[in-house]
Amino acid sequence: MTIERGLRLIAGLFVLLSVSLATLHSPYWLLLTAFVGLNLLQSAFSNWCPMVWVLQKLGLRRCVAV
Repeated sequence: MTIERGLRLIAGLFVLLSVSLATLHSPYWLLLTAFVGLNLLQSAFSNWCPMVWVLQKLGLRRCVAV
């Protein structure tokens, strides 16, 4: 698995988890969805994401351009 795929996987899981928790427990869990969305948005402009650093430390490799 590459860092890019891992990042999309984790973002998707966090969004689904927070929507589920908002439905079952409290709408305040949607703040987690907003946080994930804002982090993805800022990383699109700054090309920096803390989760990429974590995934690199876990040994995932970058996707090689073809």
